[in-house]
Amino acid sequence: MPKYLIERELPGAGKLSPADLKAISQKSCSVLHNLGPQIQWVQSYVTDDKIYCIYIAPNAEMVKQHAEQGGFPADPISEIKAGIDPTTAEA
Repeated sequence: MPKYLIERELPGAGKLSPADLKAISQKSCSVLHNLGPQIQWVQSYVTDDKIYCIYIAPNAEMVKQHAEQGGFPADPISEIKAGIDPTTAEA
């Protein structure tokens, strides 16, 4: 199943409190539960003004649907074509 990178523009994201991040996570999980098992949240990374999320889903439309139902920004949504890390240099 495809993996997607979602960029969420959220000014001040890096200053969100642990309680804020928990509430965002809970909302996301609630929407995921309603959408069904075909979409999965893998991990997110918080920077100063954005949150970058990795999702597994059958298509970008489902990722967009998750964002709309949760009230989250999601622009752009990019399909991940490959992954590399330091071990790639050894292959």
